[in-house]
Amino acid sequence: MSKLYIVPTPIGNLGDITLRAIQVLKQVDVILAEDTRTTSVLLKHFNIDNKLASHHKFNEHKTAKNIVERIQAGITYALVSDAGTPAISDPGFLLIRTCVENNIEVECLPGPTAFIPALVNSGLPNDRFCFEGFLPQKKGRQKRLKQLADEPRTMIFYESPFRLIKTLLQFSEFFGCERQISVSRELTKIYEENVRGTISEVINYFNEKKVKGEIVIVVHGADNKK
Repeated sequence: MSKLYIVPTPIGNLGDITLRAIQVLKQVDVILAEDTRTTSVLLKHFNIDNKLASHHKFNEHKTAKNIVERIQAGITYALVSDAGTPAISDPGFLLIRTCVENNIEVECLPGPTAFIPALVNSGLPNDRFCFEGFLPQKKGRQKRLKQLADEPRTMIFYESPFRLIKTLLQFSEFFGCERQISVSRELTKIYEENVRGTISEVINYFNEKKVKGEIVIVVHGADNKK
């Protein structure tokens, strides 16, 4: 029976792909990729030559209905993003929702996602946490930070290396400079780095170096005890 497979891909180290993910990518009719150039590198590495089609945030509203119709006609698809699990701060939600609304089976494979190793590496409480992904870049950003100032759970954010210092300075303003955080970058790659300390300490550290790689920031929750 035709369906949509959601297939996580490595966030850096290609060895992190699962055997099942390779099997599914080899057997589906079409692989939907956020960036076909990035996915082509992965597929070539594992000798996968299935048909590739583009599916990203700029075209997903136009392509979702057509993909559903093709699945209903007997075509099986796999959806991948550039790295990690589709729909987690990446395209995917709209297509998945459209499939569910049309009674099409969706199967999500377990696999890599950046915030889990960052959370575990942080040494901060991980029994309860909230995933915030990317904060709004402009409208609503300060309002959201103000709302999160009293959040008691550990918080997880994604950020671009180009906005890291700006974001840390805003965290210092809204959360206090002594709040404990951990910044992870280049996870699973050769130059993986996990920097822990107060917000003030981490700002000082990254002020002294050029930052590269995708960033995950883990922030200790607020102590609301009076």
